[in-house]
Amino acid sequence: MPAIESSLLPARYFDGVSARAHAVRLQLQDGFLLISGDGIQRSLALSDVQWPERTRHGGRVAYLKDGGSVQCADSAAWDHWRRLGGAREPLVVKLQQSWRWVLACTLMLVALLVLLQQWGLPVLSRALVAATPLSVDQSLGEASLALIDGQLMRPSKLLPAEQARLQAALAQAVSAMPAGSVPTWQLVFRQSRIGPNAFALPGGTLVMTDELVELVERDDKVITAVLAHELGHVRHRHGLRMLIQTAALSGLAGVVLGDFSSVLAGMPVLLGQASYSREAEREADREAVRVLKAAGISPAVMLTLFDRLEAKRRKAEKGDDKALGQDSWLGIAFASHPPDADRVSYFREAAAGP
Repeated sequence: MPAIESSLLPARYFDGVSARAHAVRLQLQDGFLLISGDGIQRSLALSDVQWPERTRHGGRVAYLKDGGSVQCADSAAWDHWRRLGGAREPLVVKLQQSWRWVLACTLMLVALLVLLQQWGLPVLSRALVAATPLSVDQSLGEASLALIDGQLMRPSKLLPAEQARLQAALAQAVSAMPAGSVPTWQLVFRQSRIGPNAFALPGGTLVMTDELVELVERDDKVITAVLAHELGHVRHRHGLRMLIQTAALSGLAGVVLGDFSSVLAGMPVLLGQASYSREAEREADREAVRVLKAAGISPAVMLTLFDRLEAKRRKAEKGDDKALGQDSWLGIAFASHPPDADRVSYFREAAAGP
């Protein structure tokens, strides 16, 4: 095999001991790097030299095993010299120098992350939820209720007889469902600091606020429809699933962005979690329709809720009602639900169907 020899390349040599630069000439010959200059004659095996990846801009440098280095400000001359010496760049380095390939790889990465967020994480979370005992949901629900009671809720002012009437209405509705299809549940009432709301906690605790009862004028059928929707969350264990997906998205965002604590790392989590919540709401809506039809209640009763919420929203926008101000993150959360028009159409079609 013929020997490979490069031309001489002017460069600067640093011995790794002092900051003084020495003018030298470099040559690649028979697997060695030759360094020659005033009082300097060195020969190093190429295996003792580290060659950083080529960049588009800036000078070039090679690090020597003993701590020294050689540097050249003329990057074009350095690259030509290395090619004459038989150097071959990895494909990835060549691709990094092409903006077209960088753009293509970036788009592929974004597509991969979208696929993972839309399909991969939900599938993984469902599998993990299925393998998790129900006692975990119960513990999460108890801890969540204690936290919510301490920060967002006050004791209910509904009369015990009113609470018992609404509990009985829900119990009668779910009694028509097939055995084993209704999860264990308990209904509690609270006076809210965040406006009219209802939400389900992991483990089966359903929270109904006094403000929502008043909003629908104590209509037990509308309240039953709302609670049937929340039971859907319990049955599908959406609370635990959301927790798993949030943790997974947090980890993924931290890996991609390189910072687990930054605000930016939290943004993909919030955006991704919103889409998961909308899908969970659709599942819960389907569950509500099944419960209502089994109980002989028209799903159209849910339209009353949307009408009342829309009227309250308009009052809040006009400044006539401040009660709706902060209720966008639990149960009847507007931000996480599918658009009201879609849900209205769904319940209207369900009411018209068999």
